Amino acid sequence: MKRKTWAYFLILYASLFCVNGCAKWVDKGQSITAVGSSALQLLLENAGEKFSQAHPGKFVIVQGGGSGTGLSQVQEGAVQIGNSDLFAEEKKGIAADKLVDHKVCVVGITPVINKNAKVKKITMRQLRDIFLGKIQNWKEVGGADTPIVLLNRASGSGTRMTFEQCVLSGKISKKAQEQDSSGMVRQTVSSTLGAISYLAFSYAKNKDLVQPLIDDVAPNEKNVASGKWKIWSYEHMYTKGKLNFLTKKFLEYMDSPEVQMNVVKKLGYIPIKDMKVERDAKGSVKFLKK
Repeated sequence: MKRKTWAYFLILYASLFCVNGCAKWVDKGQSITAVGSSALQLLLENAGEKFSQAHPGKFVIVQGGGSGTGLSQVQEGAVQIGNSDLFAEEKKGIAADKLVDHKVCVVGITPVINKNAKVKKITMRQLRDIFLGKIQNWKEVGGADTPIVLLNRASGSGTRMTFEQCVLSGKISKKAQEQDSSGMVRQTVSSTLGAISYLAFSYAKNKDLVQPLIDDVAPNEKNVASGKWKIWSYEHMYTKGKLNFLTKKFLEYMDSPEVQMNVVKKLGYIPIKDMKVERDAKGSVKFLKK
């Protein structure tokens, strides 16, 4: 009987210890919000889910809206992280010196064409002329006799600004229909005869879309890293002021081998350490010595 009583008290003591001691490890529902680039959204949603699984009760809320939205909201202190395809210095109205840049990966951007246009390769000059409105039918570049339907991202999109910088030499695309998200671009181009737009590699895989060769160079991660593929940008996670504990931990997680070598590569992004070229806020590109 004494043994049973003693065992009972041991179990009770252990339970009380866990309630009091383990409570330090049980989160009360903390969360941070990351807003902005839709090109980065897929990676952050995946990484955020894995982070929450490893840290029960801690949540990463990921929203799109475009790079301009991410930069303005983090500048205002409305969110903990502003996601951007652009350097903060490239966006008007943003005080870049008040923000801290955390580059998490590189994203390749590719033109995407509705498969019925029957075009599998073009030149950079042809691509430029298509978006400037100088070429208006796919037969002019060896495709079907089908009018070209342009689709752009909204003006606050970092993907659009990167595309116009890399392809149009900073000129503005011909006025056309616009979409706010990468998902809607993919859906619209795949279902619209003659349509063309541009997407991050991570969104471009679709049986109804063609990712054309440009000047005989394929849009893939290897060619981005080597500098052969010219249309790419860094993915930035901007913060402002002193980081709270959860934001700091999530940024550390984004830089961890688990994310960089697994999640990043699996989803079609490129780890920064794989890059053989680098780009600055003015758009200048130089090869790295490795």
